[in-house]
Amino acid sequence: MELNNKIAVVTGVSKGVGLEVVKLLVEKGTIVAGWGRNKPAFDHPKFHFFTCDVAVEEQVENAFQATVDKLGSDIRILVNNAGFGVAGSFETMSSEDWKSMFDTNVHGIFYVSKRLVPAMKAADEGHILNVASIAGLNGVANFAGYVGTKHAVRGISHSMYMELRDFGIKVSTIYPGSIQTNFFDAIPGMQAHEHMMRPIDVALTIVQTLETHPNYFVADVECRPLRPKGKK
Repeated sequence: MELNNKIAVVTGVSKGVGLEVVKLLVEKGTIVAGWGRNKPAFDHPKFHFFTCDVAVEEQVENAFQATVDKLGSDIRILVNNAGFGVAGSFETMSSEDWKSMFDTNVHGIFYVSKRLVPAMKAADEGHILNVASIAGLNGVANFAGYVGTKHAVRGISHSMYMELRDFGIKVSTIYPGSIQTNFFDAIPGMQAHEHMMRPIDVALTIVQTLETHPNYFVADVECRPLRPKGKK
């Protein structure tokens, strides 16, 4: 898709990969509606921030209406990036944390995407990119809840692309390994380090996936740090 002057919605733009995607898109002339709980320290004439917790459908509806009012309804790109993980053994995980991860990582994709699909169908063009995780492809000890959400993202994404491909809409999923972001701040005993992937590189892969030829569809992209523990 040609990105110049297209309207995009990116969720989870406060920091990390989401913010890097925003920066790359506006450089390419894309008009970006950034949805997030906190406004990032970033200003650009083509970037418009809307406060939104994707876990709360009422907030999603409000952000959607505010975006359409300000930028119009012809939104062709959606990057579902908002997400978080809580670590803990299966039997000690709080039900509140478990539900919160599903509300954001899974239900949020549903709340946001369902509102943007109709305009993409009308345009006969659209691209939805869902950010999953390597945890969506295998199990991880002490991350059962997070892993469950990302497996759900994979199944939802694959079902969406089968529904939407005949309407000119691509649904891609990216599965990053460990990234140097604030994801690890709330996880005891784990912290981001230099051997993890850089957020900018994951963001570049996302934007490259969006820029593909209209009839070229990238369903899944798996990316990992080459040397996750550094040189031996």
